[in-house]
Amino acid sequence: MTMTADDKGALVPFDEVLERYDPALGLEVHVELNTATKMFCGCPAAFGGEPNTHVCPTCLGLPGSMPVVNRKAVESAIRIGLALNCQIAEWCRFARKNYFYPDMPKNFQTSQYDEPICFDGWMDVTLPDQEGDGETVRVGIERAHMEEDTGKSTHVGTTGRIHGADYSLVDYNRAGIPLIEIVTKPILGTGAKAPAVARAYVSQLRDLIVALGVSEARMDQGNLRADVNLSLAPKGSGTLGTRTETKNVNSFRSVERAVRYEMQRHAAVLDSGSGVLQETRHWHEDTGITTSGREKSDAEDYRYFPEPDLVPIAPSRTWVEELRGTLPENPTEKRARLQEEWGFSDLEMRDTVGAGALSLVEETVAAGAAPQAARKWWLGELARRANDQGVELADLSVSPADVARVQALVDEGAINDKLARQVFDGLFAGEGTPDAIVAARGLAIVSDDGALSAAVEAAIAANPDVADKIRDGKVAAAGALIGAVMKEMRGQADAARVRELILEKLG
Repeated sequence: MTMTADDKGALVPFDEVLERYDPALGLEVHVELNTATKMFCGCPAAFGGEPNTHVCPTCLGLPGSMPVVNRKAVESAIRIGLALNCQIAEWCRFARKNYFYPDMPKNFQTSQYDEPICFDGWMDVTLPDQEGDGETVRVGIERAHMEEDTGKSTHVGTTGRIHGADYSLVDYNRAGIPLIEIVTKPILGTGAKAPAVARAYVSQLRDLIVALGVSEARMDQGNLRADVNLSLAPKGSGTLGTRTETKNVNSFRSVERAVRYEMQRHAAVLDSGSGVLQETRHWHEDTGITTSGREKSDAEDYRYFPEPDLVPIAPSRTWVEELRGTLPENPTEKRARLQEEWGFSDLEMRDTVGAGALSLVEETVAAGAAPQAARKWWLGELARRANDQGVELADLSVSPADVARVQALVDEGAINDKLARQVFDGLFAGEGTPDAIVAARGLAIVSDDGALSAAVEAAIAANPDVADKIRDGKVAAAGALIGAVMKEMRGQADAARVRELILEKLG
């Protein structure tokens, strides 16, 4: 007997799950490559476009059309495999994966089956301190293989899904775009940390993909999609249970939540004496639950056979080693190195990475700014502006070189932090360089003793009680007079020199 448990009330508390069961994880991540053209034809692979305009006879699967392999996609696949410590096949070929789905025009997907281009690798995943005290888990990589994406179905109606839709529309622009599917080996022994391991793996894999430059890896645009496989087995049994596959989970947080939810749901099914149904599941971001999709097929159900229209791929060892030489520094190792060089705390580094500001801070430091100053601007003033504009930090019109120059003007005493914000206003308005904006807006700090002295005397005359306190030795009261002078001079007075003048005039 099999049973599904979509009712949140049927869940077993997470702590109780761990008392009776051992979880096994498996993650399948699809990476959409950023090649100029599709996997097997010359159609543009750009995101978006009017529906069904980036298509041709080949990616529509019309009779007589012949595919040709995209060399850049093969190169990207090899670089991904090398970065994941995989073996690179000396000879491999494509296969046809046969199944019907409306957004797949050929009724088969050109993929790889028993002969993937990359296999038997690993990636070390570091858990955040609050989850695992910096513990490292080695995740085995079963394979990374090449395939093509499908089209996109839009189900029009109240539910947004095919069930209950009034009608469906199909856009084949995405059909044929190059994908790399990265499949882990079963991840065992993680216990309560299984949800955190899943999240950390997908997060670090995305960092690696971005560092390689082979994909935008934006989960919100579907460039990177994660399928979460999970099973439970009786604690200590050493076996694997029946798995479910939660499809197309589109954020790191949702990956973690989906693992936790499925662990609790599986336990409820098993506790009831039923068996878990091997099936695909849909993740619902709004409610935090999964619901049944379709019964999961086994490999033999897809009737794989070698693709007759494509020649095998045999990457030369010379080419593979040339590509190995193009690999960037491992993002996890780079992060640790930068944290040590910059003197950031774990929390500061975690916030910098979480804000998507690591490379921006790095470039700002390279342009001459101190690490803490660079971090201050990107995670403060500029993060606020990005949020107001509804864009990513990297999409702002201000460059790291601009930020470094603004900070240099602060360091030189030409402006202060308050005036620097006005410089950023000018940068966003396209008024020129930071120096030009300071000059045009008259933002430079006034250090001339003549002008400052007059402002100080006016402040003393307007605040006799405060002046008397300072004469009596209460030097801290000078802050009120400094504030008055700064207000009078629109924040452009040299505060340190103002303080000196006040103390001189009041003895």
